Amino acid sequence: MSLEEVYQRNLEHRTHRSGWLRAAVLGVNDGLVSNASLMLGFVAAQTSTATVVTAGLAGIAAGALSMAVGEYVSVRSQTDIERADREIEKAHLELNPEGELLELAKIYEDRGIPRDLSLQVAQALHEHNALEAHLRDELGQHDLIKARPIQAAVASAAAFTLGGLIPLIGVFIPTIINQGVSIVTITILGLALAGATGAKISGTSPIPPTIRIMIGGSLAMAVTAGVGALVHISGI
Repeated sequence: MSLEEVYQRNLEHRTHRSGWLRAAVLGVNDGLVSNASLMLGFVAAQTSTATVVTAGLAGIAAGALSMAVGEYVSVRSQTDIERADREIEKAHLELNPEGELLELAKIYEDRGIPRDLSLQVAQALHEHNALEAHLRDELGQHDLIKARPIQAAVASAAAFTLGGLIPLIGVFIPTIINQGVSIVTITILGLALAGATGAKISGTSPIPPTIRIMIGGSLAMAVTAGVGALVHISGI
């Protein structure tokens, strides 16, 4: 591999991954934590293995669908806002093109470009595609970070399903103590893997996000297991 290829690979930007990556990281984390917590609650309440597995499968199905719908509605709202801003900017350009030209030039001037050059750049961009120039440089809308509802929904549902299956495996792993220990152990390993994988895809250091996700997940499991134990003790 040439030095140029290494350079290009190491400096590849990750911004275009922001939409689906956020949904996937959230989905797998939620799948791991919520499903492990749900099953731990049943284990702590000393229910049968069949009940724990049923709860886990039901949790995966309900969680994946909920995540998909939630992501779609949320990201679709962002898309609606972007579309509305586009129409507003289009109207501004039609009503006051000269004022919009000066506004764009001022944006470039504030970024450090000399006034005369800023006006020339703004004029050139207005002649090429005024609307896209304003959407990009005035409102921050860009195709790389454009909201994609279906992509986010699919990524979220798939990631939740994958995350939810990991603690379910713990039910079938032999343990010298009980099922709860197996579920917790494999879930913590899954959280560590999810944190490291997300960091690698986003190009950041793996240690901070991995620690955050492991601590948050462990706290959630501890609280739910405590609730399950209280239910068992109270005999509800």
